[in-house]
Amino acid sequence: MTVRVNQQASTLPYQYADIEIENNAQRLPLVLCLDTSHSMLGAPIASLNEALRDWTRELHDDVSLSYSVEVAVLTFGDAGVSAWQGPNLLPYNSPVSPFVPAHLFQPPVLRAAGVTLMAEALELSMQIVAARKAELRQLGLQFYRPQICLVTDGLPTDTTGHPTDAWRRVVPVLTEEQRARRFRLYAIGVGGITDRGEEVLRAFAPTFNARLQGFPFRELLQMMSASANAEQRGAGDEVFEKIFSQFKTQRPAWES
Repeated sequence: MTVRVNQQASTLPYQYADIEIENNAQRLPLVLCLDTSHSMLGAPIASLNEALRDWTRELHDDVSLSYSVEVAVLTFGDAGVSAWQGPNLLPYNSPVSPFVPAHLFQPPVLRAAGVTLMAEALELSMQIVAARKAELRQLGLQFYRPQICLVTDGLPTDTTGHPTDAWRRVVPVLTEEQRARRFRLYAIGVGGITDRGEEVLRAFAPTFNARLQGFPFRELLQMMSASANAEQRGAGDEVFEKIFSQFKTQRPAWES
């Protein structure tokens, strides 16, 4: 796993006793893959941080999710692509899993700066999901289909900040992984994302993509919780499509 070091890191990551092995609940890995590039500066990143805090409290209070969901946060911005274990930024090539049990999860405090290495962030998302599934198998634990939620307000760039078409390299892999039902990918465009940006998101996630006005991060995270609950119930594809349709119209209640 390749992770770029963010010099903001002030504390070393702490272990979670291999995600509390004494808890034998079936696990649901959930990756939040978040754009923290310069375009998110100001109100957008403040809104994202507030939504993460609120969602964390709701997750702790959700009996059905708090002991089965495992949360990992990846960001792409100032330090390239970074993996967090709860509030702690993991160092480069850390062997420590970024996944944290939902009932122990605390969100990082994110800042906005830098470029939009979206393709690299998705590649790392797939790597950590595959690694976590392998770990769970070794531990004799079952798991639900993982969820990856990509959130961005812009276009993929290279390391110099220039728009690039290099993101196309991940599309065949994403297509095959989703076809094989190895994870469910949500690709969400917020703020002033352009038509071109929406095209990229459709290529990444043909079924679960959205282009939304403003920065409805709270509703987005609530949708991810609703999707996780549906996954635990073994819901069919039509249920996930209904949940996502409700989210895109920003209806206040989640129905299944």
